[in-house]
Amino acid sequence: MLYTAGQVAHFNEIRFRYLLTSVDDHVLTIRLNRPEKKNALSPLLLNELAFALAYAHHTLNVWLVVLAAEGTVFCAGMDLKSLSEGVQEESTVPEPSGPVRLGELMAGLHKPCIGQVQGPVLAGGLLLVAGCTHVVAAEEVTFSLPEVKRGLYPFQVMASLLEILPPRTVIDWCLRARVVSAEEAHRQGLVTEVVAAGQLSVAVQGLVAELKAFSPTAMQFGLRAYQQLKGLPRTDWQAFLHEQFRLIQQTPDAKEGMAAFLEKRVPRWE
Repeated sequence: MLYTAGQVAHFNEIRFRYLLTSVDDHVLTIRLNRPEKKNALSPLLLNELAFALAYAHHTLNVWLVVLAAEGTVFCAGMDLKSLSEGVQEESTVPEPSGPVRLGELMAGLHKPCIGQVQGPVLAGGLLLVAGCTHVVAAEEVTFSLPEVKRGLYPFQVMASLLEILPPRTVIDWCLRARVVSAEEAHRQGLVTEVVAAGQLSVAVQGLVAELKAFSPTAMQFGLRAYQQLKGLPRTDWQAFLHEQFRLIQQTPDAKEGMAAFLEKRVPRWE
């Protein structure tokens, strides 16, 4: 994470310019709020996202994240104009400790993150979608990587998509700049669920309720282990996971879960 626990302790005092945030019953909702620019990712918006994700990562009371957007477009990718012209905006959050790379930030969250996708996702916007653990999309939503039309290439998106989709599918999306429907993205595995636009919020809240019924500690252990496996040789996987299982058994959630099972009651997670 690019921000420390101490820095994000003042999260509730921040007046974001391009995000709407709220915390309700262990759920942090982050809404991209730059609809007039199709939620394009300017340097300031990237910093604000990094700060909000760091807050979610460091805050025990946050069990999961919902990532949504205002307007008709979920995210149009990087704001090429602001990047090329070096547009400077007054900062709303502290300077991050390094460059903001969305793929790394999403992978380092280690908590369930549900993408609530109401409109088209283009270019670098797919970094956000690919980084979610679950993606619920309205049936009209489309996905596209138009970088090759502009003499560019979606390098970081390619890496994130390779975690989810077959390599030939990823290369095809990158090279042909096709517009992919929500249904096709669902068949390929990028989207978890496709619903009617009017049912999007209801479907997301249903998934939130389902995930909140389970141990937040267990899910965080699992997601962290999933990311750590990538840096280990396969010959070390079983030994590492065996140790993770030993450690998780010592947590309050594991003890509560086993007690609830034996006592035939609903567990009370901390």
